[in-house]
Parts: sequence; C-alpha cells; structure tokens
Amino acid sequence: VQLQESGGGLVQAGGSLRLSCTASGLTFDEYPMAWFRQAPGKEREGVAYISRSGGNTFYADSVKGRFTISRDNAKDALFLQMNSVKPEDTAMYYCAAATGGYPRDFVPTSEDTYLYWGQGTQVTVSS
Repeated sequence: VQLQESGGGLVQAGGSLRLSCTASGLTFDEYPMAWFRQAPGKEREGVAYISRSGGNTFYADSVKGRFTISRDNAKDALFLQMNSVKPEDTAMYYCAAATGGYPRDFVPTSEDTYLYWGQGTQVTVSS
C-alpha cells in the first residue's frame, strides 16, 4: 500500500490550499480515509475523516467550517480543501487509510484504526 500526498506549500493567512493524496496497492473504495497533521513539538491530531462512500465526514473542531475532505473513488484519490487558513494550521499533513471491513457510510475516528500512512506534505501558513 502506498499513499502519496501533494499540494502542500507556503500560503498566507486567510488563503486557500488544496491537498491531494493518491493511493495504490489497495482497493480504495473499501477503506475509510482521513487527514491528520502534526506540528513541531505537538502530538499528531486527526483533522478530517471520510467514509468509504464519501457520503459521511467528520471534522476536528479546529477546522470545522474551513476545511473540506472529499474523495474520488474512481481515481483512488483523497482531497483536503483548506480555506481561511490560519498560522496554527502550520503542520505536516498526512493522509491515512483505515482498516477494511467497515460499512460504506461509517466514519471511524480513532487514530488506532488507521493502518496505512503517507509520507506527509508540509503546510506553512504565514501571518
């Protein structure tokens, strides 16, 4: 299984960024997916989660209303649209795939559920 993130970079506060994650080595639509992030000196945190079907999502309070997670099962791709970004959004962002076997519309939010991880893409928000 390989997950490859892209789309990170430097953006000004208030701006937008779109992260992408392409998956290979797995049947993509069988896996719930998520975006996590980790800032220097801080623990990794879950940012956004999405069910296998894409019909259900869950967001951390810190990004609710600003970030949107989506997926394209036909293209084995996961996305994170980041709007109105803030300096505190600065972190390495990782996409992750949960274990298989969940119902199509279930959204697992326990980090322990996520077994496959990408290498990460850096997002830096300047004030």
